[in-house]
Amino acid sequence: MNFLIENWMLVAVAAGSALALFLPTITKGAAGGVEPTEAVLLINREKAVLIDVCEPAEYAQGHAMGSKNIPLGQLETQLPLMVKNKSLPVILVCQVGGRASRAATQAKKIGLRACAGLIGWLESLARSQFARRKSLIES
Repeated sequence: MNFLIENWMLVAVAAGSALALFLPTITKGAAGGVEPTEAVLLINREKAVLIDVCEPAEYAQGHAMGSKNIPLGQLETQLPLMVKNKSLPVILVCQVGGRASRAATQAKKIGLRACAGLIGWLESLARSQFARRKSLIES
């Protein structure tokens, strides 16, 4: 106990490092995101709708096969027109993840069943051998 008192700064740095290490895991679970494999199951089994919330220029550079592009700024007006069945899951995608999270919040306010997942999926997929088959990415 004496060690902790005398080295409180060391303990604080260790605790901060541990928090920074586990924070992405904790926040991902709170956001309700899905992994790419879970997203494929949702699409195949529950007919989930895949919406890419990137800007049109980013969408033109590469997007998930079968996704529809609705930029984040137009989401509140365009999403209800695109997804008429509110019971279908909606998977929102962007290149890094910030817009997908904000889009999921907006989609839930509209009353849609939304998943914010696939955060940063395009960048990680583009680096993998799986993406080089061009089976999931259209450009």
